[in-house]
Amino acid sequence: MRVGIGSDIHRLVSGKKLVIGGITIPYDKGEAAHSDGDVLIHAIIDAILGASSCNDIGAFFPDTSTATEGMDSAIMLREVLKKTHAHIVNIDSIVNLERPKLRPYVDSIRENLARITALPVNRISVKAKTAEGLGAIGEGLAISAEAVVLIETEEDR
Repeated sequence: MRVGIGSDIHRLVSGKKLVIGGITIPYDKGEAAHSDGDVLIHAIIDAILGASSCNDIGAFFPDTSTATEGMDSAIMLREVLKKTHAHIVNIDSIVNLERPKLRPYVDSIRENLARITALPVNRISVKAKTAEGLGAIGEGLAISAEAVVLIETEEDR
């Protein structure tokens, strides 16, 4: 068994979609990013790569590549799972966002992550937090996510 930690942060800007865990959340701002900017999936990817001792998301999906421009982060996650051969045991995550409130979307996000990872939904935790009005997140200028992933690799079996 191996544990990895991942995090991601993006500015929120008008004219972009807000994508969290592969779900588009209705809002007037979205993540400014090279890909679709899904901070939650990016944090999960970094956690998997960390647990697998395989560098970070930028090494696999550089923000200088035209091939990754606008890329769906679910595709990135599937590719990382194939490359690492990691068997995820569980995912625990936090999304930090002042607005909109994510509670109505958490179950859909968990279900979508379960589909992408082929995990039972009861092995995926998504918690939504605000910054209580503090800093860039609290001012509605940014979104961040953290994830911890427990994996079992083929070499560990």
